[in-house]
Amino acid sequence: MDGQQQHKPLLPLIRGVLFPNTVTAIPVGRERSTELVRTLRPGDEVLVGVQRTPQSNADTIEDLYAIATLARVQQIVRMTNGAFRVVLQGLSRHRLETIEQTHPFWKATSSEVEDENANSEQARALATELEGHITTLSKERGGSLQGALVQQDNPGALADVVAAELGLDTETRASLLETTDVEARLEAIIDILGKLVATSDVKTSIDDRVRKELGKNQREAILREQLKAIKKELGESPDDKADDLRTRLDEADLPDEVRETAEREFQRLDAMNPAQAEYGVIRNYLEWILDLPWREAAEENLDLDAIAQKLDADHHGLDDVKKRILEHMAVLEISGNIQGTILCLAGPPGVGKTSLAQSVADAIDRPLVRISLGGIRDEAEVRGHRRTYVGALPGRFINAMKKAGVNNPVVVLDEIDKLGQSWMGSPESALLEVLDPEQNSTFTDHYLEMPFDLSNVIFICTANELSKLSAPLRDRLEIITVSGYTPEEKVAIARDHLVPKRLESHGLTPERFAIDDGALRAMVLDYTREAGVRQLDREITKMMRAITLKVARSKEDALTVEVTEEDLVEYLGKPRFFNEIAARASMPGVATGLAWTPVGGDILFIETTRMPGKGRLETTGQLGDVMKESARAALAYVRTNATELGIDPNFLDEHDLHLHIPAGAIPKDGPSAGVTIFTALTSLLTDRRVRHDTAMTGECSLRGRVLPVGGIKAKLLAAHRAGIKRVILPERNAKDLDEVPESALADLEIILASDMSQVLEAALEPEDAPLTPLVEDPTGQTSTSIPQA
Repeated sequence: MDGQQQHKPLLPLIRGVLFPNTVTAIPVGRERSTELVRTLRPGDEVLVGVQRTPQSNADTIEDLYAIATLARVQQIVRMTNGAFRVVLQGLSRHRLETIEQTHPFWKATSSEVEDENANSEQARALATELEGHITTLSKERGGSLQGALVQQDNPGALADVVAAELGLDTETRASLLETTDVEARLEAIIDILGKLVATSDVKTSIDDRVRKELGKNQREAILREQLKAIKKELGESPDDKADDLRTRLDEADLPDEVRETAEREFQRLDAMNPAQAEYGVIRNYLEWILDLPWREAAEENLDLDAIAQKLDADHHGLDDVKKRILEHMAVLEISGNIQGTILCLAGPPGVGKTSLAQSVADAIDRPLVRISLGGIRDEAEVRGHRRTYVGALPGRFINAMKKAGVNNPVVVLDEIDKLGQSWMGSPESALLEVLDPEQNSTFTDHYLEMPFDLSNVIFICTANELSKLSAPLRDRLEIITVSGYTPEEKVAIARDHLVPKRLESHGLTPERFAIDDGALRAMVLDYTREAGVRQLDREITKMMRAITLKVARSKEDALTVEVTEEDLVEYLGKPRFFNEIAARASMPGVATGLAWTPVGGDILFIETTRMPGKGRLETTGQLGDVMKESARAALAYVRTNATELGIDPNFLDEHDLHLHIPAGAIPKDGPSAGVTIFTALTSLLTDRRVRHDTAMTGECSLRGRVLPVGGIKAKLLAAHRAGIKRVILPERNAKDLDEVPESALADLEIILASDMSQVLEAALEPEDAPLTPLVEDPTGQTSTSIPQA
C-alpha cells in the first residue's frame, strides 16, 4: 500500500543499493550530486534511487528503478579532491512517481511503500530458516552476517540487512529492493544463501585438498634439500640439471601414462649416483619425454580461399592437383580431421611436389617438417632404437615431432619410393603403422616405449615411381599424380617464378635485366628436355651468372641487359636438342614410340633392318623380357598376315631380322612398344616409311588387337615437347585424354585405333613416297632415364 506523496531531494546511485534498516557510506563525485550534498545537513532526509544503467543521466523516471529508499543523513565528510562521502541510514521504501527538478540537483515526488506479509507465519518460518544459513556462513564471512541476527524479530528488516551484506550485483539488489512482499524477499535471499553454502562446502573441500597437497610438496621439497646436503657430505655434487627436469615435469601437461612413466624414471634417477653410466641414459630419456609436444597443437587457419590463393601464387598450372588438395583441406575444416587419407604426390622430378607441401603448410599456419626417406635401410630410423643399446635415439618421426614443437604439423615424407632394404630390417614395412590412420594414434617408438598420437599430423608423401612401393604401403596412400608441364606452362613458370628468384639471388634488378618470352621458349625447347623445370632453373642460373660477370666487368653504372633468343648462344652455348624425329624416321623400318620413365614421358625410336640369314630375330638395346616378347608377338602377327600386308610370306627363309632401340646402355622394358615394333617391322618389309610427325604407343596381341597401356598423360606431354604432331593411341585409352592439358591436346592430332590395320593406315606413308637418305643425329644426345614402353 502506497502512502501520502512527499517531495524530497533525490540522490541517484550509479551502482549499489541502499536498503532500509542499514547504514552505508556513499562516495559522491558527480557535479549535481555534489550540489545536492552541499545543501544537506545531518538529520536531513533524502531519496536514494538506483540508475538502471551507469550511462544514463537520471533525468527521467524511466532511467531509475521504481523503488527508492528514503534515508536520513548521519554524517557528511569532505574529501581532499573536492568530492564528498555521505553516511546514510535507510529508513523505508518509496515509490518514485515524478522527477520535479534536474538542476542544479534532482528533486522527486514519491510515496511510501509498506511491506506486505511482514508478520505472517510463513514470513517468520522463512526468517528462522534464514538464520540457520547465516549461522552456517558466519565463519566463512568472518562474522559479517552475524550482525543481521539483531533483526530476528523483524523478518523484513532481517532480509534487508542480509541482502546488504551479501555483496550482490546492482541488478539483483535492486530486484530485492523492489520486492515489497516479505515472504518473496526472504525466499529469494534463502535461495541465494543456499547456493553460497554449497559453494562454501566445495571451496572448503578444495582448500583441504590443496593444503594436503601443499603439505606433501613442502615435505618433498624439504627432503630433497636434505638429500642434497647428504650428497654434499658424501662428496657427491648435486645435479642441477636433474632439478631443472623435476621442475619441468611438475609444470608439464603430460598424459597420465606418460607422467607415471616419467615419475618412475625420476625415482630411479634420484636413487642413482650421477657417476653411473645409466644415470645419463635415464636423464636423456626424461629430456626426450619433456621435449615432446604431447598436448601442444598449432592453431591453424583453414581459410580455403587463402589456401587456394597461396597455391596459385606459388605454383603455375597443376589445377587438378590443387583441386585435390583443397578437397582435403575442406574435409579438415568441416570434420576437424582428415584421418583415413595420406596424400602421396607422385610424378617426375622438378614438377613441384615438395614445394606444394610447403605451400599447404604455409597456407594453414602449421609448421612443416621434412623427412627424407631416400636410401634409408634401417628399420630403427623409423621406429627408433631400444634403450638397451649404447647411443640409442628415437626414430625420425618422434624426432620430427620434437622439432615441430606441436603434435599436428605437416610432415613431408620425401622420396618414399627410394627406401632400401637390408639385414637390418625393412623400413618400408615399419612405415605401415605410421601411415595407417587406424594405428598411428598409438604409434609406439622403441625408444620411448609409450604411444604417441600421430593422427593429427598431415602426412604428404612424394615419389617418382610408385611401382617400387609394396602393395600394403601403396594401399594406405591416396595417389595424386603430378605430371609434367607443357612448354607454355614452363615459359610462364620461368617468367613469373624462376627469373625473379634468380635475379634476387644474383644481385640483379628488373630495371637492369629483361628477357623476352621467345628466349624463354627457346631455352625450354632447345636447351632442356624434361618433365619438370629443374634443368630449366639451372640454365637460367647459368645465364644469370654470365650476365652478372658482364655487369661486374662493365664500367657503366647503369648497364641494362636485354636477352633475346639470338643471345642465348652467347650465354648458354649451342642448343643441345633439335627436332630429330624427321631425321631418324626418314627411312623405312624406323618408327617413333612413346615411353614412360620415372622422370616423365620420353620418345624412343624402334629401328629394324634385315640381312641374309636363316630367319633369326635379334634384339639389342638392353631390352627386358616383356619387350622381347612384344617383338616376337609383333613378328608372329606380321608372318601370319604377310599376304594381306603385301609381304612375301617366305621373307624369313633367307633373311635375319635385327631390332634395335638406341640408347643401348639404358635398360628398357614394358608391353606398350608392341604397336611401335609391329609398325617398324611392317615398314621395313614393305619399304614404306613411317610418317616422321607420328608417334605411337600401345600393346599388340597375336590377333592384331591394340590393347590399352598406362602413362598416357606423360607420354603425350613428351610427344608435345618433341614436336610430334600426330599420336596413335589405343581406343580404350580415350578416357585418359581428360587428364592432358588442353594446350597440349590442341597441338596434337590424336588417332584412336583398336586394330593393327588402323595403326598401319594412319602411320605409313603411301607406297610411292620418295625415299630420303638417313641423317645422323649430330648431337649424339641420349636419355639417362629408364624408359618403360
